[in-house]
Amino acid sequence: MKTILKIISFAALALTLVPSFLVFKGVITPELSKTLMLIGTIIWFGTASFWMNKSEEKEEEVI
Repeated sequence: MKTILKIISFAALALTLVPSFLVFKGVITPELSKTLMLIGTIIWFGTASFWMNKSEEKEEEVI
């Protein structure tokens, strides 16, 4: 499950970065870029929070 969340979150991170380059090249419009980046940001925060910093929490429980 953790691996799937990582894949989804990195794909969402790419969705926040790639549209800016596509606008720069003139492939997509700025409005579409904003929409794609918003979707990528929401997905990133929704998925990355479940797998990031989990090892630190386990270490604190042991101590």
